[in-house]
Amino acid sequence: MHNIRLQPGLIGMLLLSVACTAQFDDVPSPVNDTPSQKKLNFDISVTREGKKISSRAITKADGGVDSAEKLATMDSSIPFGLVGLDMDSHTLLIDNKAIYNNNGTGYAGLFDSGLWEIPTNITFSAYYPYVHNVQYEDSYNVYSIPYSVTETEAGPLVSKTVERAIDQMNMLPLEFQHITNDIGYKVCDATPQEELQGLVHLRKLTAYNVASAGVFVNDVTLSKGLWHRQGYYRNIVVFEGDALVGVGSSNEKFVGEDALVDRMTDSNRYYSIPDEIEIGKQYVEVVFDIDGFTHNGYDYPPLKDQVFRYMLYGLLPDNVFVYGKQYTFHIGIDLSSVYHEITFAPSVGDWETKIYENNDSF
Repeated sequence: MHNIRLQPGLIGMLLLSVACTAQFDDVPSPVNDTPSQKKLNFDISVTREGKKISSRAITKADGGVDSAEKLATMDSSIPFGLVGLDMDSHTLLIDNKAIYNNNGTGYAGLFDSGLWEIPTNITFSAYYPYVHNVQYEDSYNVYSIPYSVTETEAGPLVSKTVERAIDQMNMLPLEFQHITNDIGYKVCDATPQEELQGLVHLRKLTAYNVASAGVFVNDVTLSKGLWHRQGYYRNIVVFEGDALVGVGSSNEKFVGEDALVDRMTDSNRYYSIPDEIEIGKQYVEVVFDIDGFTHNGYDYPPLKDQVFRYMLYGLLPDNVFVYGKQYTFHIGIDLSSVYHEITFAPSVGDWETKIYENNDSF
């Protein structure tokens, strides 16, 4: 027998997707002005690589334009939370108000008409999806958002701080940014020997110890935040099926839920709280089959349910995920022969880390 041996490896890089359930109040009736209240409308956008995508594209029922599909979607039935401060007096003017998308026509909320009479500018901050129990610190300039796994699955967003005088304003622009990671995978057969290529079937891919709950501390003054993880980790089955793996990096494909796909937008991605990668903790487990083949005059039977684990430690700078970034890990399965009994294990070989020029931030 001959031994086909591979060295473990995995190549990391920047790229994140999922669905959600959040805590929120019942959707109210359509927002209309009353004598004591006035309506404030919101122009919603999500920033990706310095480009803004309109709320119409983001919430479009059929998935929107291709670039919008790479963003977290804002479910129109789930509100975002709004905070408003008078920074001069450090007064909390808007206390975590839930803002709804009214029947898909746009986000709007009713506020006490006295808000329009405040002489100083108001500083606004918003986040999505809405949660009930935010906590304020430091004279309301900092607030903490506790996210459970269901909220982080929604691809949570936080807006840039906006300072406005609203005495003449009926539309407030809010530019949201991602505060988690978007993680996905690509795979190919990296075997150099032509006679051993095209034999690999991906059967299952599971990400282990994915950070999935925490508190995001948002600094309104600095318009930036910091994650505090809550120590909740889960395992995510990214792929389960039977897919023949393409040969070479030119045939590398994204990993979907039960198939390998050409487009990132069709792949099975998930959101993760930015986490520090520890030795032996976070890893990707790949289960694969090998078709039977003939090599050097020997007939080798098919091999089923081969398992290999790719450790993530050492793949990212400082072993830390950066929030607001997309990561795609590239897996190459390499069947290399030596003069011993044949065994199989995946490897990335000498591949270099790839960076998608247009997809490093989402």
